[in-house]
Amino acid sequence: MKTKNIIHAYKQAPWRQQLQWIGIFLLILVTIAAIAGVYLSLSAKAAVTGRRIQKLEFQISALELEINDLASQLAYASSARVMSERAKALNMKQRDPAEALYLEVPGYSPEGFALAPAPSVDKIPSPSILPEFTSSLWDWLGDRLAQLPESAESTPEAQP
Repeated sequence: MKTKNIIHAYKQAPWRQQLQWIGIFLLILVTIAAIAGVYLSLSAKAAVTGRRIQKLEFQISALELEINDLASQLAYASSARVMSERAKALNMKQRDPAEALYLEVPGYSPEGFALAPAPSVDKIPSPSILPEFTSSLWDWLGDRLAQLPESAESTPEAQP
């Protein structure tokens, strides 16, 4: 009979058990809601970033098209046919260099005139690696052990 009273004494009231179950259910519900909120937040940020990337890619393609259009306009404007038509419109005539008249300008010395240097391949210096970085761990350990002073036991004592 005593054991029945002890079990009955430690048994909780039904309303406390219901409160515990409601508390556990609400805790699980709040945890799921928090995880869902974090997931939705990250998804929204990823979507906004993806949309921004698409917008920038569209701008890049539009700028590339504009650059290509301007390059083609420049190529057309500097073509030989268009340049000769412009020269004729300005009453310019093609001259033979032998027939050209060269004038000497007083005070002008052509010594300041210099041609551009000849094209050359720039030599890229090879990267130099310090010797500290070329040795292995075993080499370093061997060097450190070799630098240790010898112990007194291994050195023969001078005999009188």
